[in-house]
Amino acid sequence: MTIGPGKYDAEATMVQKSTNAAGVVVIVFAGDRGGGFSVQATLDVVMVLPKLLRTIADEMEADLPPE
Repeated sequence: MTIGPGKYDAEATMVQKSTNAAGVVVIVFAGDRGGGFSVQATLDVVMVLPKLLRTIADEMEADLPPE
């Protein structure tokens, strides 16, 4: 679920405030609270985020060597 605070909400808030960003996504792998993600963003950013993440994932997969 992406509504409400995530495991790393405080860190996402810190990054957003310190960078004065309209939005940030923090993804953590094997952190001290396990894996997770948090989003701090305006509604405008949240609305484009799914498409942006799909595009990023497609680009990452295209860059991977064949199995």
